[in-house]
Amino acid sequence: MNYFHGEQIMSWLNSVNLAGEYVSLEVLTMAHLEGLKEAVLDGESWRLWYANVPAPDMMETYVKKAIQGTQDGNIAFAVRCLKTQKVVGTTRFYHVDEKNKRARVGYTWYAQSVRKTPINTECKLLLLCHLFENHSAMAVEFRTHFFNQGSRRAIERLGAKQDGILRCDQIMQDGSMRDTVVYSILGTEWPAVKNHLKSKLN
Repeated sequence: MNYFHGEQIMSWLNSVNLAGEYVSLEVLTMAHLEGLKEAVLDGESWRLWYANVPAPDMMETYVKKAIQGTQDGNIAFAVRCLKTQKVVGTTRFYHVDEKNKRARVGYTWYAQSVRKTPINTECKLLLLCHLFENHSAMAVEFRTHFFNQGSRRAIERLGAKQDGILRCDQIMQDGSMRDTVVYSILGTEWPAVKNHLKSKLN
């Protein structure tokens, strides 16, 4: 399976498209805007008070800000379902720490129609392969809202371990305070996690 292809740029994490059997991760551009607007309407995830998902009328600002993040070494992707060829969500590397070879994976959301399918599992397999095998990362981190039980279960199913909870870590758009649950996968754990993810896909 070919997981890595595309043009490389000079940074710790190469800005490349990643492709698997079920999904392709395309470096985010404004050309993905309309597809993301359509995807977010499927399930209306922006209505979940504990999730940071943009409403359709905020999507342009969201995409522009994500693209600007490349100046700090972050990489955002549009998620495309290979079966339908539709954009079904987005994810990204952020808080990229070149010195310590760490990065966070997050800002992930999908259309309702592709949840509980191989899409998320293969997305994470592609992203983690890129970090650990192409760039020798020491660790990858995932963060989510304490009350986002769906996200927490999805992260735990990947094989990530909980590091702790940051109390009153972030002010949400509605003014409530977010307690953030922090998970991680270490480079030494990657071979076992990789086998786990591939077995889930099979």
